[in-house]
Amino acid sequence: MCPLPQQPSQTAKPPHAVLNSIFAFPPNRDTLGGTSYFIVRNEGNILIDCPALVQTNQDFLRSHGGVRWLFLTHRGAIGQTAELQQAMGCEIMIQEQEAYLLPGLTVTTFAQEFTLPTAQLIWTPGHSPGSSCLYYSDLGGVLFSGRHLLPNQQGEPMPLRTAKTFHWPRQIKSLQSLLDRFTPETLQYICPGANTGFLRGKGIIDNAYQRLASLDLPALLPIQPII
Repeated sequence: MCPLPQQPSQTAKPPHAVLNSIFAFPPNRDTLGGTSYFIVRNEGNILIDCPALVQTNQDFLRSHGGVRWLFLTHRGAIGQTAELQQAMGCEIMIQEQEAYLLPGLTVTTFAQEFTLPTAQLIWTPGHSPGSSCLYYSDLGGVLFSGRHLLPNQQGEPMPLRTAKTFHWPRQIKSLQSLLDRFTPETLQYICPGANTGFLRGKGIIDNAYQRLASLDLPALLPIQPII
């Protein structure tokens, strides 16, 4: 593995465990405060979204066996993906509509879904054309939601409409599709791709399905962008 180019340190904090064998990285300013996650598995480790390329993060990834797959939940999570692939030799996975943003890289794309051992990639358009989630079937079911679902100020999972939202009605429809797909028994947790400070140290959203099912989706449609 090649050494990664160094950046000035953004933070001295190392990644921290949020669930068994699942770690969260500090927010990355290269991806507008996005939170990346790392699943350590015998079948091959999965990195969800690109973390900051600081030495602490590089050392952490290598000490846990490197990265087999890097899954990008949306175009805003790309960061320094090219440098990460060069260093780690990982396979990049992204929904097909946003692969053009990674020119010259070896990328695996998918349309609706893609299955990995104990994990599924699910297209959930709305936030961006290729916005997608990763569902991890262990631990009662964990959804890595990117920016499709984020905690609000009360820590509740929500689709949040911003001035940059690609298609708000499709985002609501994508949320309904997730509710149709899962049950309280198969979706215990959400690991959101940003706004993790609103989780007040918990690091995850628990009782995930029940919280999503309590949302009034028709009432969300007329909501105006928050920023």
